[in-house]
Amino acid sequence: MSSSNKKIGLITATSLVVGNMIGAGIFILPASLSTYGSISLLGWVFTASGAIILAKIFSNLSKIIVNKSGGPYAYSKEGFGDFIGFLVAWGYWISTWISNAAIAIAIIGALSFFFPILETNSFLAVSIGLSMIWFFTWINSNGVRSSGKIQVITTVLKILPLVFVIIFGLFFFSLDNFPKFNLTGETDFTTFSLVAALTLYAFLGLESASIPAENIKNPSKIVPKATMLGTIISTCIYILGTVVLFGILPTETLQNSPAPFAEAGQVIGGKYAGYFVAMGAAISGMGALNGWILILAQIPMAAAKDNIFPKVFKKNNKKGAPILGLIIGSLLSSVVMLMNFSDSLVTQFTFMVNLTVLACLVPYLFVSAAYIIIVIQKNKETSSIMKTVILGLLGFLYSLWAIYGSTAEVVFYGFLLLLLGIPFYVLMQWNKSKTK
Repeated sequence: MSSSNKKIGLITATSLVVGNMIGAGIFILPASLSTYGSISLLGWVFTASGAIILAKIFSNLSKIIVNKSGGPYAYSKEGFGDFIGFLVAWGYWISTWISNAAIAIAIIGALSFFFPILETNSFLAVSIGLSMIWFFTWINSNGVRSSGKIQVITTVLKILPLVFVIIFGLFFFSLDNFPKFNLTGETDFTTFSLVAALTLYAFLGLESASIPAENIKNPSKIVPKATMLGTIISTCIYILGTVVLFGILPTETLQNSPAPFAEAGQVIGGKYAGYFVAMGAAISGMGALNGWILILAQIPMAAAKDNIFPKVFKKNNKKGAPILGLIIGSLLSSVVMLMNFSDSLVTQFTFMVNLTVLACLVPYLFVSAAYIIIVIQKNKETSSIMKTVILGLLGFLYSLWAIYGSTAEVVFYGFLLLLLGIPFYVLMQWNKSKTK
């Protein structure tokens, strides 16, 4: 366990949640949502409600299972045993290194606003993407506190331009710019389901503070606070930012904008204000990449300590960082990112990224159910059994709805991905019994 002077506090833990939730995607997501109409605001509210329910479940569990890293893995294992714990760790780990490749590509997209050559020079774009992955891997190899300092700085720098647009954008707000309620021609229910699914990706990461719990000071108090604070802060920025953009930019302009926040910045303060906001998108992606690389090694390390993952993942360097887990995960991210720059694999890569949402929903599903089991088994009096059942059931049903809302193809391949881990689990169990 890390000594207390190497652990992180409330501000850093909250920055990890906010930084991992708010990536480069929020800077372009309002443009995608505007194609559906203002009904997308209801999608934000619905998804945010589900996210806050899940955040409350993680928050409550972090008070019961104290000083144990792994978050969704640790809670699922506590509720359902080794096998379910392994499946959660396996799927979550895979989703993380795939997602990190996508974040690196999003950073390149944000930088192309300043350096258009990145849109045409694949070699240069790949080089920068790989450099980003390995730079933040090096940062994380220096320990959680080193990564945490970067996370606080990048979180502040990414929030500033968003808050700038939200506050000053109110002076340029006009309801005449607001898109009609439903622009798709589909039924309101169908459109609502689509936008709710689209906004879901923005809330992945709400569990981030629970994953490196052993590296957080007084985790029984700080982890639940960071989880709730981070989720609420992110939710406010998402919804307010979308509302303000809907009121600043005409619908047609917003729908065709590759950088809607930057365009809004130009409306508010001219060219340099636009540059300020565009730089925020790049920094936002960098902060998210830093935070998710930290998470990348924490999940397999927690599983390795329980002899569910190979022991190589729990090997720490002198700074207390799981160095081999970082290297293995970043190597896999590098391979996936390279795949994206082969034209024949672009569609395949996009599909793989969609799997990351499902790979996170499955842990949310198991954690919600495990919450009910754990509270009842441990006879915790923090809340009544009825409140526990209602909260856990709401989290379970929301996760189940989100999985159902995914395409049949994504669900099929997502669960196939989980099933591929079973032989790996059997091998680990055989090896464990052999060494006893």
